[in-house]
Amino acid sequence: MEGQSGDITVTSANRKCSAITGSARKIKDNAADWHNLMLRWEKLNDEGFSVAGNIVNVRLNRSQSDQRLLVDESSSSSSALSQQTGGAAELQDECSKLQDVVDKMVVVVTKMERLMTSQRGVQELEEFQFGPEGRKFPLFHSWNTKHFEDLSRVLLDSFRQELKLKQTILQEVAHTATSDLCMVYLSCWLHQPFIPSQTRLSLESLLLETGHRPL
Repeated sequence: MEGQSGDITVTSANRKCSAITGSARKIKDNAADWHNLMLRWEKLNDEGFSVAGNIVNVRLNRSQSDQRLLVDESSSSSSALSQQTGGAAELQDECSKLQDVVDKMVVVVTKMERLMTSQRGVQELEEFQFGPEGRKFPLFHSWNTKHFEDLSRVLLDSFRQELKLKQTILQEVAHTATSDLCMVYLSCWLHQPFIPSQTRLSLESLLLETGHRPL
């Protein structure tokens, strides 16, 4: 994510209060975890884009070799066949790398799902203690507990949808021979249509509310 320099760790230095406990402590820890997981996702996205670009290059080169084999039946065609065989091995290697990236993205989303479960648990506890309307005063600046749960759900839904897109690109990109469609896949991977700028702003608002960012 742009503007982020590293992981956030909850310490006394970045808490609003010196002894934050209970629901506030859990929500603040969750906010730090959201930030760190999204940083991890962005690193994986950059890595995956590089690998996907390699796949596209190899795939298009193989397509050109196939065309040469069809029109050239002379002895020179053996060279093209050799290049094609080597390209197949390289393509398989790059596909394995991209699979590894997507598998790591699955782990990130699984951890996000656990954060959502944790946040829901905090909400249920607050309702048990204070009733459906919640506590009279906010835990931090202005948000009620339900707001934290709603924002967590929005973040999780965005990354779930983006993961499905990544999995689709993984399945299709190595089998695409047309350069235009390859560019579409690469563009979708890079720009992440299911994680718009509003999603990143939502994270920033969460960090501001919980005191990880100064107001």
